[in-house]
Amino acid sequence: MTDLGWETVSEQIAYSCEGFDIVNERVRLPDGTEAEFDYLTEGASAVVLPFTTDGEVVVIDEWRHAVKRRNRGLPAGSLEAGEDREQGARRELREETGYEAGKMSYLGGFEPANGFSDAYFHYFVARDCEPAGEQSLDVDETIEVTTTAFGDLLDAVRSGDLEDGRTATAILYYALFERDES
Repeated sequence: MTDLGWETVSEQIAYSCEGFDIVNERVRLPDGTEAEFDYLTEGASAVVLPFTTDGEVVVIDEWRHAVKRRNRGLPAGSLEAGEDREQGARRELREETGYEAGKMSYLGGFEPANGFSDAYFHYFVARDCEPAGEQSLDVDETIEVTTTAFGDLLDAVRSGDLEDGRTATAILYYALFERDES
């Protein structure tokens, strides 16, 4: 097998803000050529597919300024220092929706855009979710919480009406591998 690895010659943070950094690297390719490579770096995140005790899915509608529209999605966010992936998933569910999960199951983890980012999403299914208080939103979050049928979410992915990649991944993974086991 051919060695495809790149060697990092130098590295610097080109831009930094709350939530992510842009890293600029000088790299040496396998043939010895040097080039520049930029990528977005951020910590791991948790994405939660939360089912109420009635079998509905708790969803959020949130303004996503990068695409300038309201976005239907699932609760998700970055893990905080010192918390494991399930703790982060439970915290994000509570903060963004005001719901708490009775039971949490790990679905898997994925790199959503490893051509330009080191982001890693941990996916969970939360069951027996019930309202447990008010939302605790970050200063840059505007979120409305509703519930809907899982089948409606699956139909929205199929028709292209649900465009959020994190949410679509969770719904499709669950539909393919987990739905019959629940």
